[in-house]
Amino acid sequence: MQAGLVILCLAYVLSQFFRAFLAVLTADLARDIGAQPDDLAFASGLWFLTFALMQIPVGWALDKVGPRRTAAVLLMLGGGGGAAMFAIATAPLHISLAMVLIGIGCSPVLMASYYIFAREFPPARFATLAALMLGVGSVGNLVASYPTALAVELMGWRATLAGLAVVSTAVAVGIWFSVRDPAKAGHGATGSLLDLLRNPLLWTMLPLMLVAYAPAAALRGLWAGPYLRDVYGLDTGQIGQATLVMGAAMIAGTFAYGPLDRILGTRKWVVFGGNLGGALALALLVVWIDKGVVSSVALMAVIGFLGASFPMIMAHGRAFFPAHLVGRGVTLLNLFGIGGVGLMQFATGRLHEAYSGGAPAAPYAAILAFFAISLALGLVIYLFSRDSMD
Repeated sequence: MQAGLVILCLAYVLSQFFRAFLAVLTADLARDIGAQPDDLAFASGLWFLTFALMQIPVGWALDKVGPRRTAAVLLMLGGGGGAAMFAIATAPLHISLAMVLIGIGCSPVLMASYYIFAREFPPARFATLAALMLGVGSVGNLVASYPTALAVELMGWRATLAGLAVVSTAVAVGIWFSVRDPAKAGHGATGSLLDLLRNPLLWTMLPLMLVAYAPAAALRGLWAGPYLRDVYGLDTGQIGQATLVMGAAMIAGTFAYGPLDRILGTRKWVVFGGNLGGALALALLVVWIDKGVVSSVALMAVIGFLGASFPMIMAHGRAFFPAHLVGRGVTLLNLFGIGGVGLMQFATGRLHEAYSGGAPAAPYAAILAFFAISLALGLVIYLFSRDSMD
């Protein structure tokens, strides 16, 4: 099981990479195939939306088929095939299609790990283990920043993506041979996704899950690049350095959230306090949108750090799932968490288009304000949730 979890962690490194690497390819894709920020926002949104929609069949497959075959097959076909398609793209449409395939390939990886944690480890350790997997896997977020910018400068973005296709396929093979499926739970027990959706406790958490991860993921995954280029004139290498800082902050935030439920004796208020701080940081960045590159990067790092509450919200909801529906439960939460990013990428692409043509900072102020308001609304609903501790 330990070897399998290590390989799943490597797969999650790839998943984190693929959701974040477009930010440093902005200039190269615009030059070579005419892909503009709106095109890349659409492609990024497709990745997240595809990833989210896949959570429904992935949840069923985890409960019925097991994590080994689910993760290995989808990562090989989607991750390897999508990266190969990206490498030979000649138009923005090809980038969008490639991101759809990659989203399918990445969709089961983290949930396969969470399924194993929920089934094989004590419930009280779920939040810490989930944060550990998320934090270590988020190395991919770092690789998608300055290291990717260097790779693109040295050998071009096509060769970089071709190499990633090979790596994705190799990791998928590793999952097939190393992951062990947990024993089946709840023999004779019945239930479905609809049973989970009938639980009113989840509906106080799902709106926040929809909006909590989106600001950090959308900024780090795309908008940081155009924002820093258009407002401050940064080049690819400098954008890579700035996103490296934000990526490191997101990893640090994940590890910081992990043990806080056991330290403070609450999950609800850890989640609420962190996301309230994130909403305030977003509002401050709107006010200081063009005041200086150092302050902007610092605030993006704060947004990334405080926006890393994903595993804590997952642990909060996990306490309300029966054992035989764990796969469908964690993927339901993930559907909202990742789907929210996809929906917001579509919306922010329209905002960028609507506010372009004026001051360089105007589109990005509108995008950040949209994130701040959405997060505040999610927090209001979350106030009615019930705390959970194992």
